[in-house]
Amino acid sequence: MEEIIHVFPSALRPLCRAGFQRGIEPEEIRLRIGRPVMVLGKGKEYYWNQKENNLQNTRDGSYLWQQADMKETLSRMSQYSMYALEEELRSGFFTIQGGHRIGVTGRTACEQGKILSFRNICSLNIRVARQKKGCASGLVPWLVEQDDIYNTLILSPPGIGKTTMLRDCIRIISDGAGGIPAKKVAVVDERSEIAASFFGIPQNDLGERTDVLDACPKAEGMRLLVRSMSPEVIAVDELGSRKDCKAVEEVLHCGCRILGTMHAKDVKELQEKTYLSRWLEKGFFGRFVFLRINPDGQRGFLVYDERMQKLC
Repeated sequence: MEEIIHVFPSALRPLCRAGFQRGIEPEEIRLRIGRPVMVLGKGKEYYWNQKENNLQNTRDGSYLWQQADMKETLSRMSQYSMYALEEELRSGFFTIQGGHRIGVTGRTACEQGKILSFRNICSLNIRVARQKKGCASGLVPWLVEQDDIYNTLILSPPGIGKTTMLRDCIRIISDGAGGIPAKKVAVVDERSEIAASFFGIPQNDLGERTDVLDACPKAEGMRLLVRSMSPEVIAVDELGSRKDCKAVEEVLHCGCRILGTMHAKDVKELQEKTYLSRWLEKGFFGRFVFLRINPDGQRGFLVYDERMQKLC
């Protein structure tokens, strides 16, 4: 996690490093001007204690994030060119090396209801990306159909681990093992979170038969990959827009499998989404995987078939 540690001012890096100690496994680091720095991991909240140079469970004596801290950290995150991030920021976030997504809030400049830029950023949410090899080993067998893969959607509310699970599914399907057929996989990595590409080269292990299209809009990327890379499976994170869903249908009609993620907390919410209700009616997807956090803080999953019958 050195990519995260080194975006902080040098005096604060030991505190950031303390947040990555064993047993905490931070998922988010919240930075709000004038408020305590908050680290979230395994369903618990921790605070930076600069005096003791460690994390604590209470906010008493915790470090308050300063405007100067924000300015320096943003400069380091953007490699001293916020202008270069302007396009990404219109979506409310950007991605740094390592695939870590940085959510932003503050004062926006808008025109005709669309965000043009952020003029004052007052809070950041660092969503920690980490590759957990093997986390999908219990799931992938449920996605296998003889020598093929079911069209699959992985679903959950934000922050439950869809991208982490998708990443490991890609790796396992690409390599093949234990009765799981190896497939040519093409990834549309619009936000550089899945592969964590740096200068176009994936930093995460996505398997030996995987090709990555980095920083490309999902709909355009799916169409491009079908034309150029002859994939057997296309993997894409956070489907949602009408354009995305149309492109998915085009890919399916070309005979390519889809492995994707989408926001939905349960079957009811899934059925209320316009395009998903159509997909359910047409039977486009054979597997729907709902992720959840178990009481012990570990991730679990429920698998449903195309008739929304629970399999596990």
